[in-house]
Amino acid sequence: MKEYILACAFSLCVPQILHAADSATAAPETSAASASDGALQITPYLWATGVTGKVSPFGVGPTVNIDRSFSEGRDGLNIAGFVNVWGRHDRFVLSADMMYTDTSDENTYGFPGTSQLPAFEAAGTLNTRQFMATVQGGYRVVDTPAFTLDALAGIRLWHISNEITASGLGRSVRYDESFGWIDPVVGARVFFNLTDRLSVQAQADIGGFDVNSDLTWSFLSTANYTLSEHLSFSAGYKIVDTDYEKDGHVYDTRLSGPVVGITYRF
Repeated sequence: MKEYILACAFSLCVPQILHAADSATAAPETSAASASDGALQITPYLWATGVTGKVSPFGVGPTVNIDRSFSEGRDGLNIAGFVNVWGRHDRFVLSADMMYTDTSDENTYGFPGTSQLPAFEAAGTLNTRQFMATVQGGYRVVDTPAFTLDALAGIRLWHISNEITASGLGRSVRYDESFGWIDPVVGARVFFNLTDRLSVQAQADIGGFDVNSDLTWSFLSTANYTLSEHLSFSAGYKIVDTDYEKDGHVYDTRLSGPVVGITYRF
């Protein structure tokens, strides 16, 4: 419910910002040729994400299948959002992306038997909190007033916290466990200025390469509208896909859904 309240407040604020900025024009990003001293911007996003895949709540437990679209988010999405920080000095660029999601999934889980207890199924709730941070540095390989292309490389850090509560055979089971890992990633970012106010951008990366994850990749594309010299509004779509299986932990998921954000340029 939190994310829907925030989204409503967000939508009420935007018209006021548009009215205040009706005579301002500023490109959401300038090329190195026109601003060689650099630029810095920060963009918080709300993310109506769905999730599909499978996870193991804890190392010795069963693998749980998850399949929920973003339209069903009100039933299990507690909060989801991320913040992107983008900086440039001449042709050198820096991208930092921090994401947090909190989801709940109600299902029937199968628990393996022990010498004292046979295998059994139980109805329960799985709560998963996920933190991801991606930091990449790079170089602007194409730089024109209408189009830029940046090559990137860096690392992605994951931290997963699972808590499962289930009841069956006259007993209740509760367990929680956390684990994390770091993956190398390489990527690229493209930016098109369409008009003085309107632009589109896309950023993608891929990594893992069996260092920890078998594979991880992400994609973000947005359309951006300039509100003032320092502010612009963005709307688009984001996907984060990760296939991790190590030490009994399974985290093979795809998070995807629409995003909205406000960029502030310093």
